[in-house]
Amino acid sequence: MNLLKNILAFIGGAIVIGIIVAFVKFDLGDKMSKASKLDPKAMGAYMNMFDAVLTTGRATEAMVRKVKIDPDVSTEDVVEAMKSIAMDANMIQVGDSHMAEERDHNGKRQRYIRILHYCSPSIAKQFIDYTESFGAFMPCRILIVEDDNGDRWLITMAMELMLFGGHTLPPEMMKKAEHVRDTMYKMMDLGAKGDF
Repeated sequence: MNLLKNILAFIGGAIVIGIIVAFVKFDLGDKMSKASKLDPKAMGAYMNMFDAVLTTGRATEAMVRKVKIDPDVSTEDVVEAMKSIAMDANMIQVGDSHMAEERDHNGKRQRYIRILHYCSPSIAKQFIDYTESFGAFMPCRILIVEDDNGDRWLITMAMELMLFGGHTLPPEMMKKAEHVRDTMYKMMDLGAKGDF
């Protein structure tokens, strides 16, 4: 275990040195000036993502948030709990994509895959008015998926980079963005327990 930690620390150190060399080579002053204009939480968000990439070896793992569903809670109870929490926060379920049921059309067992889509249309419009690129992240999605061990998970995009990864959002937009993030995370945390 210590050997693995040492190897990862060495790789991390080499990457940091590489980044420093790249900054020096490619106009450090300009890069630092631009970096200083980012949200104060940006570097922490990027470092958390980078740590997850180093740990898992997968960029996708670094960009998501996962919550394991309690085995005693039915999938439908999870869905109903999340729907109730969303409605209380003025968000609506705008889609329900059944990607794979527990049985295929021949009756053969397969893993369950379902994606639920949520949105607050008024908040969505404000963010698209701010920059159309936000539209690519809408609606917010929560994946319900069964893993190879039969455990079920709720997975959504980690929203910290959207909130803090660039220039600081205007205060009113930040408040709404945090509301959406907090609602999505609450839906997952409570929904996994069938609680609302």
